[in-house]
Order: sequence, then structure tokens, then C-alpha cells
Amino acid sequence: MKELRGRDLLLVGFTLFSMFFGAGNLIFPPFLGAQAGASTWPAMLGFAVSAIGLPVLGVVAVAKSGGLQALGARVHPYFAAVFTLLIYLSIGPCLAIPRTASTSFEMAVTPFTQTGSALRLAYSVLFFAVAAALALRPEKLTDRLGKILSPALMTLIVVLFVACIVHPVASGYGAVSDVYGSLPTVRGFLDGYQTMDTIAALNFGAIIALNIRARGITDERAVVRGTIHAGFIAGALFLIIYSMLAHIGALSGSAFPGGETGADTLTRLVAALFGRYGNVLLAAIFVIACLNTCIGLLSCCSNYFHSLIPRVSYRMWVVFFAAISVVIANLGLAAILKVTLPVLNAIYPPAIMLIALALGGDALMKHRAVYPLTIGCTSVISVVSALAGAGLTIPFLANAFAQIPFASLGLGWVIPALAALVIGVIVS
Repeated sequence: MKELRGRDLLLVGFTLFSMFFGAGNLIFPPFLGAQAGASTWPAMLGFAVSAIGLPVLGVVAVAKSGGLQALGARVHPYFAAVFTLLIYLSIGPCLAIPRTASTSFEMAVTPFTQTGSALRLAYSVLFFAVAAALALRPEKLTDRLGKILSPALMTLIVVLFVACIVHPVASGYGAVSDVYGSLPTVRGFLDGYQTMDTIAALNFGAIIALNIRARGITDERAVVRGTIHAGFIAGALFLIIYSMLAHIGALSGSAFPGGETGADTLTRLVAALFGRYGNVLLAAIFVIACLNTCIGLLSCCSNYFHSLIPRVSYRMWVVFFAAISVVIANLGLAAILKVTLPVLNAIYPPAIMLIALALGGDALMKHRAVYPLTIGCTSVISVVSALAGAGLTIPFLANAFAQIPFASLGLGWVIPALAALVIGVIVS
């Protein structure tokens, strides 16, 4: 039985990394470093759990369970249909795909010229046209992302990191901001949500499996093992790159305090290190990272909706999602990010618990009430909390849920989810 090994395994791991690593992955680690200052590494510990550990475990869980739809069906077929649809819409045309164009525009175009709606529209059309063209052959992503774009991206980030080591812009890390003043590890964990990688992990497995089969692996067990191994390679790359970016951000935050976003943090740093050429380096990093992720998201979303509506071809879905994303991207980055956080707060907790239950294997599947009770309880609490965070409160429920342990930290779902799991085992 042929297995995925050696160079092919590395290339598939690089491909998975490049599909994950987009705008949020570039912005949030340096901003964490800038805000956490002397507490950067405790904060990074929490960030690594939610932004690296959970996505890797998500890839493992989906690979072992036979796909997101099959995993969701352990709760209920209706839940599987609705939850899967919400996941794909969130990481697809409603949020994540448009964000790739908006962020890269802000970093690659805005620093060099006066911008307007016409220029933003022209850029987004060009960006999504290139992404769609590369996404039309999903089985070729390893050749295009793993061999070319991913190594180019990592090389540019290493150049930036080495420049910080050779010519540090500050003698040490700065002061800790109020946000990270207490429980920096918990704050880092919650900030990891914003990369959206855990929910993306529930979808990327199908595209990675397609690329593994394209390399001559036909046995399904070998495909599953190859997918899992690629997930761990991607996780190792994440740990290295995130650590570099956090260090860069901590130095930049010390030298240039007051930045409002990770983009500000990086912009000030590259200007200090490379002068006017710094913006060119940063533009190249953002465009490549955002393009990689956009290609991966277009591929997995189009593959899913083609499976739902086979009469519409995969290529037609790619073109359709690219066109819709052009429209949403032109609403602007601020508008997209404003909607993103409440949606992520609602979706992330049930996604985390779904992954955790899947890793429990057959032992938990034997108890039929575990999945419905645990995921149902988690979903209700996370949705109510997300609505409250968006200013849409249900007074009775909001007051009751506010009394739950860790609710003030944004982790009010944890204890009820664990309690529901135990009750599910007992009831079964």
C-alpha cells in the first residue's frame, strides 16, 4: 500500500499551511506582541492553543470521521446540514474570502497611492480573477501553493524576522496593555478565534485529500493518514512563523506604541527597518498570504456547494463565489471585521466541542445522547453570548448566562458543555 512520504508529504503540508495562512494570521500575532509586551509569550501560549492546536486537531477529527457532514450528523442530520452551511458561508463569500481582498488592498495599495472606490473595485476584480483562475484546478494546489507561493511567503517573513534580529528597533519588549494586564493566556486563546482557522480546518480536509489522491495515493486509510500528517506539518510551520511575528510585534510595540491594528504594527516596523522599500516587502507578504488563502477557500467552498447542487459545476461555483466576493469586499475591511467577531463567537465553541468529541472516538459514539446534548448546550450558550456581544440581548437569558463561571472571559460555554457531556454519558 502506497503511503504519502518524504517530499510529497512536505509539499502537501506546505499546501495546507498556505491555505490556512491569510490576512488574520499575519495581523493578529504581531498585534498580540505589541499589546502583550512583556507578557507576549504567556499570551502566545493561549494563542497557539486556539490558532494552532485546534486547527490541527480539526484536520485530524474530520479526516478520521469522514468529513464535516458525517461529523455533524452525529449530533443530528438537520444540525449537520445547517452547521456545515454556516461554516462554509462564514469562511467563504460572506466573511473570509472578501476579507482577503480587503486586507491585501489596505496593505498593498493604500500605502502607495490615493485610494478610492474605483481603485478598490479594480483591485478586487483583478485579485479574485487571479484567485479563481488558480482555484479552477483544485487537484493542482500542491503544485501551485506548496511548491511556489508558500515557500515564497515564508522566505519573506524570515527576511523580516532576520532584519529584526540584526537591527532590533527596540532593546526589549514594551509595557503590557490593559487588555493583557490579567490572564494573558486566556486573552491570547480568545484572540486566536479571529484567525478563523479552526472552522476552516473542518473544511480543508476534502481539498487536501484530493491533492493526496492526485499524487497516486488510492487507499482511503493512507489518504486519512496523509491528511493527518500534513496537518501536523502545517502546525509546526505555524508555530515557527507565529513566534517570529509575535517577537516582531513585541519589538515594534515597544518602539512605536499606540498602533490600532496588527497592520499598523507591521507598517511602522518595516518603515524603520527598510525605509520606503519596507512597504514593498510588506505588500508582497500580504498579497501572497491573502491570495493563498483565497484560493484554498474558493476551492473548498465550491467543492462543497457542487456536492449539494451537482447540476452547477465546480468551476461555475468558483466564478460565482469570486463575483459575490468582489461585491462584499468593496464594503471595506472595517465593515467586514465588524460582522466577523460575533459570528465567530457563535460558531467557534460548538466547532471546538465537535472536534473534542470526535477525538474521543468510538468510546463517546456509543453514548448516543452525548453529541446532541453537548453540542446543543454549547450552541445555545454561544449564540446568546454572541448576540449579547453584538448588542442584541435577551434579558432573561443574558442575565442567567452571565452567572455561569468564566462568562466574563468569553468562556461561559465550557462548564455547561462539560456538564452536558457527563449527563449524556449517564443518560445513555
